[in-house]
Amino acid sequence: MMHALSLLTDPNAWAALLTLTALEIVLGIDNIVFISVLTARLDRDKARRARQIGLSLAFVFRVIMLFGLTWLMGLTAPLFTVFRMGVSWRDVILIGGGLFLIAKATHEIHAEVEARDGEPTASSPAQAFVWIVAQLVAIDLVFSLDSIITAVGMVDQVAVMIAAVMASVGLMMLFARAIGEFVSAHPSIKMLALSFLLVVGVMLIAEGFDHKVPKGYIYFAMAFSVAVEMLNIRMRKKKG
Repeated sequence: MMHALSLLTDPNAWAALLTLTALEIVLGIDNIVFISVLTARLDRDKARRARQIGLSLAFVFRVIMLFGLTWLMGLTAPLFTVFRMGVSWRDVILIGGGLFLIAKATHEIHAEVEARDGEPTASSPAQAFVWIVAQLVAIDLVFSLDSIITAVGMVDQVAVMIAAVMASVGLMMLFARAIGEFVSAHPSIKMLALSFLLVVGVMLIAEGFDHKVPKGYIYFAMAFSVAVEMLNIRMRKKKG
Protein backbone atom coordinates (compact mmCIF):
# COMPACT_ATOMS: atom_id res chain seq x y z
CA MET A 1 0.00 0.00 0.00
CA MET A 2 2.77 2.43 0.98
CA HIS A 3 4.66 1.52 -2.21
CA ALA A 4 1.59 2.35 -4.32
CA LEU A 5 1.18 5.71 -2.52
CA SER A 6 4.84 6.54 -3.08
CA LEU A 7 4.37 5.89 -6.80
CA LEU A 8 1.45 8.36 -6.88
CA THR A 9 3.68 11.13 -5.56
CA ASP A 10 6.73 10.21 -7.63
CA PRO A 11 7.12 12.51 -10.71
CA ASN A 12 9.39 9.93 -12.36
CA ALA A 13 6.63 7.31 -12.11
CA TRP A 14 4.12 9.72 -13.73
CA ALA A 15 6.59 10.52 -16.50
CA ALA A 16 7.15 6.80 -17.08
CA LEU A 17 3.38 6.21 -17.08
CA LEU A 18 2.71 8.90 -19.72
CA THR A 19 5.61 7.76 -21.91
CA LEU A 20 4.66 4.09 -21.68
CA THR A 21 0.95 4.81 -22.29
CA ALA A 22 1.83 6.73 -25.46
CA LEU A 23 4.10 3.89 -26.56
CA GLU A 24 1.44 1.26 -25.83
CA ILE A 25 -1.08 3.21 -27.93
CA VAL A 26 1.39 3.35 -30.82
CA LEU A 27 2.13 -0.37 -30.49
CA GLY A 28 -1.63 -0.99 -30.38
CA ILE A 29 -2.19 0.59 -33.80
CA ASP A 30 -1.45 -2.78 -35.43
CA ASN A 31 -4.06 -4.40 -33.21
CA ILE A 32 -6.75 -1.78 -33.95
CA VAL A 33 -6.12 -2.04 -37.71
CA PHE A 34 -6.39 -5.84 -37.54
CA ILE A 35 -9.62 -5.67 -35.49
CA SER A 36 -11.07 -3.04 -37.87
CA VAL A 37 -10.33 -5.20 -40.93
CA LEU A 38 -11.75 -8.35 -39.33
CA THR A 39 -14.98 -6.70 -38.16
CA ALA A 40 -15.61 -4.80 -41.43
CA ARG A 41 -17.90 -7.55 -42.78
CA LEU A 42 -19.95 -8.01 -39.62
CA ASP A 43 -23.15 -6.10 -38.92
CA ARG A 44 -22.97 -3.11 -36.57
CA ASP A 45 -23.90 -4.94 -33.34
CA LYS A 46 -21.64 -7.96 -33.94
CA ALA A 47 -18.78 -5.67 -34.98
CA ARG A 48 -19.12 -3.75 -31.70
CA ARG A 49 -19.10 -6.99 -29.68
CA ALA A 50 -16.08 -8.31 -31.60
CA ARG A 51 -14.16 -5.06 -30.98
CA GLN A 52 -14.97 -5.22 -27.27
CA ILE A 53 -13.88 -8.87 -27.08
CA GLY A 54 -10.71 -8.20 -29.09
CA LEU A 55 -9.55 -5.24 -26.99
CA SER A 56 -10.56 -6.93 -23.72
CA LEU A 57 -8.46 -9.94 -24.70
CA ALA A 58 -5.58 -7.59 -25.55
CA PHE A 59 -5.78 -6.17 -22.01
CA VAL A 60 -6.08 -9.61 -20.34
CA PHE A 61 -3.11 -11.06 -22.27
CA ARG A 62 -0.93 -8.05 -21.42
CA VAL A 63 -1.74 -8.21 -17.68
CA ILE A 64 -1.16 -11.99 -17.57
CA MET A 65 2.21 -11.51 -19.23
CA LEU A 66 3.11 -8.69 -16.84
CA PHE A 67 2.46 -10.96 -13.84
CA GLY A 68 4.37 -13.74 -15.55
CA LEU A 69 7.53 -11.73 -16.20
CA THR A 70 9.79 -14.61 -15.20
CA TRP A 71 7.97 -16.89 -17.61
CA LEU A 72 8.01 -14.18 -20.29
CA MET A 73 11.75 -13.65 -19.99
CA GLY A 74 12.17 -17.43 -20.21
CA LEU A 75 10.60 -17.27 -23.68
CA THR A 76 13.77 -15.54 -24.91
CA ALA A 77 16.01 -18.49 -23.98
CA PRO A 78 17.20 -20.35 -27.13
CA LEU A 79 15.42 -23.64 -27.84
CA PHE A 80 17.63 -24.70 -30.74
CA THR A 81 20.15 -23.22 -33.15
CA VAL A 82 19.74 -22.68 -36.90
CA PHE A 83 22.75 -21.43 -38.89
CA ARG A 84 24.44 -20.34 -35.63
CA MET A 85 21.37 -18.34 -34.60
CA GLY A 86 19.49 -19.28 -31.43
CA VAL A 87 15.73 -19.65 -31.90
CA SER A 88 13.53 -19.06 -28.80
CA TRP A 89 9.80 -19.43 -28.12
CA ARG A 90 9.50 -15.66 -28.59
CA ASP A 91 11.03 -15.98 -32.06
CA VAL A 92 8.70 -18.87 -32.93
CA ILE A 93 5.64 -16.84 -31.79
CA LEU A 94 6.75 -13.73 -33.72
CA ILE A 95 7.48 -15.71 -36.90
CA GLY A 96 4.20 -17.63 -36.60
CA GLY A 97 2.30 -14.38 -36.00
CA GLY A 98 4.00 -12.74 -38.97
CA LEU A 99 3.10 -15.63 -41.26
CA PHE A 100 -0.48 -15.54 -39.98
CA LEU A 101 -0.76 -11.79 -40.66
CA ILE A 102 0.66 -12.16 -44.17
CA ALA A 103 -1.70 -15.05 -44.96
CA LYS A 104 -4.73 -13.22 -43.50
CA ALA A 105 -3.96 -9.92 -45.25
CA THR A 106 -3.36 -11.70 -48.57
CA HIS A 107 -6.64 -13.62 -48.21
CA GLU A 108 -8.56 -10.41 -47.41
CA ILE A 109 -6.97 -8.52 -50.33
CA HIS A 110 -7.93 -11.38 -52.66
CA ALA A 111 -11.48 -11.35 -51.28
CA GLU A 112 -11.74 -7.57 -51.84
CA VAL A 113 -10.32 -7.65 -55.36
CA GLU A 114 -12.15 -10.78 -56.52
CA ALA A 115 -15.45 -10.06 -54.72
CA ARG A 116 -18.58 -11.02 -56.67
CA ASP A 117 -22.02 -9.56 -56.09
CA GLY A 118 -24.48 -12.10 -54.77
CA GLU A 119 -21.78 -14.61 -54.00
CA PRO A 120 -23.04 -17.07 -51.34
CA THR A 121 -21.27 -17.03 -48.02
CA ALA A 122 -19.60 -20.26 -46.92
CA SER A 123 -20.43 -19.93 -43.24
CA SER A 124 -23.29 -18.71 -41.07
CA PRO A 125 -23.05 -15.34 -39.23
CA ALA A 126 -22.56 -17.20 -35.92
CA GLN A 127 -19.69 -19.28 -37.35
CA ALA A 128 -18.15 -16.15 -38.88
CA PHE A 129 -18.29 -14.37 -35.51
CA VAL A 130 -16.65 -17.30 -33.67
CA TRP A 131 -13.93 -17.54 -36.35
CA ILE A 132 -13.20 -13.79 -36.08
CA VAL A 133 -12.92 -14.02 -32.27
CA ALA A 134 -10.55 -17.02 -32.63
CA GLN A 135 -8.33 -14.97 -34.98
CA LEU A 136 -8.40 -12.06 -32.52
CA VAL A 137 -7.20 -14.39 -29.74
CA ALA A 138 -4.29 -15.59 -31.90
CA ILE A 139 -3.09 -12.17 -33.01
CA ASP A 140 -3.68 -10.53 -29.60
CA LEU A 141 -1.16 -13.00 -28.17
CA VAL A 142 1.47 -11.92 -30.72
CA PHE A 143 0.87 -8.18 -30.28
CA SER A 144 0.74 -8.53 -26.47
CA LEU A 145 4.13 -10.28 -26.47
CA ASP A 146 5.65 -7.48 -28.55
CA SER A 147 4.06 -4.78 -26.38
CA ILE A 148 5.04 -6.17 -22.98
CA ILE A 149 8.64 -6.97 -23.95
CA THR A 150 8.95 -3.29 -24.91
CA ALA A 151 7.32 -2.19 -21.63
CA VAL A 152 9.64 -4.36 -19.54
CA GLY A 153 12.63 -2.71 -21.19
CA MET A 154 11.36 0.77 -20.24
CA VAL A 155 9.85 0.58 -16.75
CA ASP A 156 10.72 -1.38 -13.60
CA GLN A 157 7.43 -1.05 -11.66
CA VAL A 158 4.71 -3.56 -12.61
CA ALA A 159 2.02 -1.19 -11.22
CA VAL A 160 3.07 1.51 -13.69
CA MET A 161 3.02 -1.04 -16.54
CA ILE A 162 -0.51 -2.21 -15.65
CA ALA A 163 -1.75 1.40 -15.36
CA ALA A 164 -0.26 2.19 -18.78
CA VAL A 165 -1.86 -0.90 -20.34
CA MET A 166 -5.26 -0.01 -18.81
CA ALA A 167 -5.03 3.59 -20.05
CA SER A 168 -3.91 2.60 -23.55
CA VAL A 169 -6.57 -0.11 -23.97
CA GLY A 170 -9.23 2.30 -22.66
CA LEU A 171 -8.24 4.91 -25.25
CA MET A 172 -8.13 2.26 -27.99
CA MET A 173 -11.68 1.20 -27.06
CA LEU A 174 -12.82 4.82 -27.45
CA PHE A 175 -11.40 5.13 -30.96
CA ALA A 176 -11.75 1.54 -32.24
CA ARG A 177 -15.39 1.96 -33.28
CA ALA A 178 -14.76 5.18 -35.26
CA ILE A 179 -11.70 3.65 -36.96
CA GLY A 180 -13.55 0.40 -37.70
CA GLU A 181 -16.55 2.16 -39.23
CA PHE A 182 -14.30 4.46 -41.28
CA VAL A 183 -12.30 1.51 -42.63
CA SER A 184 -15.53 -0.34 -43.44
CA ALA A 185 -17.01 2.68 -45.27
CA HIS A 186 -13.92 3.36 -47.41
CA PRO A 187 -12.61 0.37 -49.45
CA SER A 188 -9.40 2.24 -50.41
CA ILE A 189 -8.56 2.79 -46.72
CA LYS A 190 -9.26 -0.89 -46.03
CA MET A 191 -6.82 -1.84 -48.81
CA LEU A 192 -4.19 0.44 -47.23
CA ALA A 193 -4.85 -1.18 -43.84
CA LEU A 194 -4.40 -4.64 -45.35
CA SER A 195 -1.14 -3.52 -46.99
CA PHE A 196 -0.03 -2.20 -43.60
CA LEU A 197 -0.76 -5.59 -42.02
CA LEU A 198 1.33 -7.28 -44.74
CA VAL A 199 4.27 -5.02 -43.86
CA VAL A 200 3.78 -5.66 -40.11
CA GLY A 201 3.76 -9.41 -40.82
CA VAL A 202 7.09 -9.15 -42.65
CA MET A 203 8.46 -7.03 -39.79
CA LEU A 204 7.42 -9.63 -37.18
CA ILE A 205 9.15 -12.39 -39.16
CA ALA A 206 12.29 -10.22 -39.43
CA GLU A 207 12.24 -9.66 -35.64
CA GLY A 208 11.81 -13.40 -35.13
CA PHE A 209 15.09 -13.82 -37.03
CA ASP A 210 16.76 -11.11 -34.87
CA HIS A 211 16.60 -8.36 -37.51
CA LYS A 212 15.19 -5.33 -35.68
CA VAL A 213 13.13 -3.05 -37.93
CA PRO A 214 12.36 0.42 -36.47
CA LYS A 215 8.58 0.72 -36.34
CA GLY A 216 8.80 4.49 -36.79
CA TYR A 217 9.57 4.07 -40.49
CA ILE A 218 6.56 1.81 -41.01
CA TYR A 219 4.18 4.06 -39.07
CA PHE A 220 5.42 7.16 -40.93
CA ALA A 221 4.89 5.46 -44.31
CA MET A 222 1.41 4.35 -43.25
CA ALA A 223 0.48 7.81 -41.90
CA PHE A 224 1.72 9.44 -45.13
CA SER A 225 -0.29 6.99 -47.27
CA VAL A 226 -3.45 7.58 -45.20
CA ALA A 227 -2.97 11.38 -45.42
CA VAL A 228 -2.70 11.18 -49.24
CA GLU A 229 -5.78 8.93 -49.42
CA MET A 230 -7.74 11.33 -47.17
CA LEU A 231 -6.98 14.10 -49.70
CA ASN A 232 -8.17 11.79 -52.50
CA ILE A 233 -11.42 11.05 -50.61
CA ARG A 234 -11.99 14.77 -50.08
CA MET A 235 -11.39 15.50 -53.77
CA ARG A 236 -13.80 12.74 -54.83
CA LYS A 237 -16.48 14.18 -52.54
CA LYS A 238 -16.04 17.66 -54.06
CA LYS A 239 -16.26 16.28 -57.60
CA GLY A 240 -19.29 14.15 -56.68
